[in-house]
Amino acid sequence: MVPKMFKRPIYRVLQQRLKEPRRFIQVLTGPRQVGKTTLVRQVMQEALLPAHYVSADEPTLQGDVWVEQQWEIARQKTKAGGDERQEALLVLDEVQKIPRWSEQVKRLWDEDTLRGIPLKVIVLGSAPTLIGRGLTESLAGRFEAISVTHWLFSEMGDAFGWDLDTYIYYGGYPGAAALIDDRQRWARYVIDSLVETIISRDILLMSRVDKPALLRRMFLLGCDYSGQILSYQKMLGQLHDAGNTTTLAHYLELLAGAGMITGLAKYSGSKIRLRGSSPKLQVFNTALQSAHAHLTLEQLLVDRNAWGRLVESAVGAHILNSSAATGIETLYWREGNNEVDFVLKRGDTVVGIEVKSGRSRQNLPGMDAFVREFQPQRCLLVGGQGIPLHEFFCVPVRDYL
Repeated sequence: MVPKMFKRPIYRVLQQRLKEPRRFIQVLTGPRQVGKTTLVRQVMQEALLPAHYVSADEPTLQGDVWVEQQWEIARQKTKAGGDERQEALLVLDEVQKIPRWSEQVKRLWDEDTLRGIPLKVIVLGSAPTLIGRGLTESLAGRFEAISVTHWLFSEMGDAFGWDLDTYIYYGGYPGAAALIDDRQRWARYVIDSLVETIISRDILLMSRVDKPALLRRMFLLGCDYSGQILSYQKMLGQLHDAGNTTTLAHYLELLAGAGMITGLAKYSGSKIRLRGSSPKLQVFNTALQSAHAHLTLEQLLVDRNAWGRLVESAVGAHILNSSAATGIETLYWREGNNEVDFVLKRGDTVVGIEVKSGRSRQNLPGMDAFVREFQPQRCLLVGGQGIPLHEFFCVPVRDYL
């Protein structure tokens, strides 16, 4: 349970938008269980506007007419002031479950524009890829989007008083925070209530997946190898499946779109990056990694290599989450035995990041070779004698570019 007094920074953005004397379509996208609905309900309670909240998160898809029905209910709330219409708010949650939702929203929004109906709209979705497709196809010029990410260390610390080690192990799911005193119960919650729900309702229900079992094994492989570079051919060998590399790449994209794991591409400067190059697997939330592991936090802290791998995953997750919707591209670099853990790129600006986690490595430090070849604007060392981990986790990645 999130403390009632705690509000994420995005809350202030929404609060300000609702005070502005103009209509808007505000789109919030992000993975499940990061607090999108809670955030909007907090805003609704304090906005003092007539509001209508509804969710399409049902086992079966809603029909085309559903959006129009809910929209009409919200329109009626603008009449509550008498002859002169007053502002009202409509919140559509899990809207990606609605076929052609963006076409419906566009039509109804344009109708309100012509009729002068002062309805403000907030759209929430837990499948950013599907939401984004609807936005670009139908709602261009009519919306503003906010990416709601997994919780950062500073947020979990402020809300629950967590220290850095607790955050690195248990990750950024606020709904699971109350369960960490019972590690087994916490892990079952993450696996059953989060992971399985995301796979079954946000991926399998919304996208074509011919091999659901392979998708699930791909997710587990991503957790086991988070922070490591693994070719698709080696993945096929690990998964013991007769599939192909194209299928694996597609499944990895689906898992990334749901905010679970992704495959970072190799940085190659001005050269074209090959789609089929070996990805560096990376979880968006270390809770996904820890829940499937067999070691407790206390056991990991005395296992230097295992803890070091988790620390590197936590650094990668922080980079991905704190750079969301900033135009920053997150990559890695490796040539021979030389490797740079993360490469950040925005426009012509390039920053190399090396993580000193304490684990032993086969590869030699590669920053010197990276600098000679690419001349990045900045080179950062995180951990060890570099930027302290707790400090790095408290700073948005954009501040380093």
